[in-house]
Amino acid sequence: MNVCVFCGSSGGRDPVYAETARHLGRALASRATGLVYGGGSIGLMGILADEVMASGGRAVGVIPAFLNDLELGHRGVTELRVVGSMHERKALMAELSDAFLALPGGFGTVEEFCEMLTWAQLGLHAKPCALLNVNGFFDPLLAFFDHQAEAGFLSPKHRALVLVEEEIGRLLDGLASFPPSAPSAHLAET
Repeated sequence: MNVCVFCGSSGGRDPVYAETARHLGRALASRATGLVYGGGSIGLMGILADEVMASGGRAVGVIPAFLNDLELGHRGVTELRVVGSMHERKALMAELSDAFLALPGGFGTVEEFCEMLTWAQLGLHAKPCALLNVNGFFDPLLAFFDHQAEAGFLSPKHRALVLVEEEIGRLLDGLASFPPSAPSAHLAET
């Protein structure tokens, strides 16, 4: 199994974010679960990839050439794939992954996670999409998703596509046991 992790190119202000990235890296390696991520060497991305590699795991980074040219690409991962654009990056990350998980991060993290969630809603994949809710980081986003559902823009079935967990082991167990559904079924139901 390969898990795509979206996370910050910053470490954030609270040290718990970096510590969680380290714990996740060790957990992925211990379960022989491959990491697919944005290919960066900085922030939570770099911390996560470093820990996966230090723990004997596999990490595949996918980075656009313009970011790699800024020397942000991680040279110590199992494989670093350089692509032409952000769109190509997301498509390849989706292709290589069996599940999607977000750690804390900024606009890019939320955008990438929401795109994979949208693809699940549209039936383009039947892979689980999860948030590791470190210290309630994603509570405001989850409240917004609830608001969207209450306002009639998300069906309860689509709102339920977001898996949320605060504990790494339970989250990885949930991703591994996620029951795939027929892709076309999501779009048909409102």
